[in-house]
Amino acid sequence: MTHARPAYSVNVRGVALSLDLRVLLLLNERDEWELPGGRLELGETPEQCVVREITEESGWKTVAGPLLDVWSSEREPGRSALTVTYGCPVLTPHAEPQLSSEHQQFGLFSPRELHRLHLQEGYQRSITAWLKAPPTTRLSGGQVMFMRG
Repeated sequence: MTHARPAYSVNVRGVALSLDLRVLLLLNERDEWELPGGRLELGETPEQCVVREITEESGWKTVAGPLLDVWSSEREPGRSALTVTYGCPVLTPHAEPQLSSEHQQFGLFSPRELHRLHLQEGYQRSITAWLKAPPTTRLSGGQVMFMRG
């Protein structure tokens, strides 16, 4: 028996910042900048997923901090995705990100540079929320809940 790909996927993404508060973004095959992350795997928690994906896609070690946002979107007709974003304190802030084979390139962007990028609105909201978090939360992963406004 073959299983069809589900029409609804869950993507978990993380906002990870360099020491100088630049956000890590990855350029995908559609020429869009995105937060590191990916599909939730069977038996995996969203927090485990985001930590695994950031490590796989950048080499950075992180922890899953506070939940920042959740939204649903239709990326193509008949295929919806639920996206969950977390603020992710970086445990290896001095390490240069390493590009995986999943993306075209990586970039570290200051908040004032984000407006010029092809970046989903939900990613922008999540980045803004994480940058507004108290610095101790961004460093320690303290549990601060952000709600969509």
